[in-house]
Amino acid sequence: MPLTAVPSNGVRRVVPLTFGWEDLPQTISIHGGDASVRLREPVPGVLLQLDGGWLLLDTGFNVPLVRDPMLRQRFHGRNHGIFAELLDDPRDSLEVAFETVGIDPADVVVVALSHLHNDHAGGLRWFAERVPVHLQRRELDYGLHGGTPGHGPEQNGFIRIDYDDPNVDWQLADGEVEVAPGVLAVPTYGHTPGHQSFVVTLTPDAASSYGVPGFVLAFDAADLQRNIDEELPVGGFIDCPPEQTVEAIRRLKAIGAERGYRLVPGHDPDVWPAFTKELGVPGP
Repeated sequence: MPLTAVPSNGVRRVVPLTFGWEDLPQTISIHGGDASVRLREPVPGVLLQLDGGWLLLDTGFNVPLVRDPMLRQRFHGRNHGIFAELLDDPRDSLEVAFETVGIDPADVVVVALSHLHNDHAGGLRWFAERVPVHLQRRELDYGLHGGTPGHGPEQNGFIRIDYDDPNVDWQLADGEVEVAPGVLAVPTYGHTPGHQSFVVTLTPDAASSYGVPGFVLAFDAADLQRNIDEELPVGGFIDCPPEQTVEAIRRLKAIGAERGYRLVPGHDPDVWPAFTKELGVPGP
């Protein structure tokens, strides 16, 4: 499907967020990787400044489910060797991440989720009943009704309490969609059945400031820079062959090359902190 035409206006500011980290085996990020190698990967989010407020891409963990020992065991105890690590602060990680960059969560006017894994949709409760939330329809369908007994969403990193909320104002898409001026959601199915990445077009002033006309934010379509450079399939994928995740990576690379946009992986332990620092954002 061809990419929608570049909008005439765009995003004024890009603010990366870090909601915490995950300690995990390399095999989660690289299919066929070294299971003896463990990585400490950041949990990302991105704030995009629009004319009328902020758009938030992804929301991090549901912090009470990580912090409370019994809830942690209940909801994270079978999480494929992935161990969640919160920010070093007793408050909610979303609140702390926003405070670190000097932005109020109340100024968020729209949310878009790459997918429903617990490290991306866990903070959705901050915005339910208040702002529209964009997602691929097939992602929510899988989260609510997908899989088979013993191999459903709960066994694949989804925590239903994060997103099964009638108060969420879902804006569901069936493919590519402009979720806000200058922000395109691009289907990159594979890591999850309805995963989407984001193509961000900057205003001319912002493009001059950042040195590029825009960004392609892969999120979990490409965890690491190695996934992009070597076109390696990601280690986590649902109901598809690993090669499908490479197709998503190639699509994002093609978009970046065509437009001159910078492609940013979602969880790289070196690239994400460097990207954050480069864009002038204080680290956690």
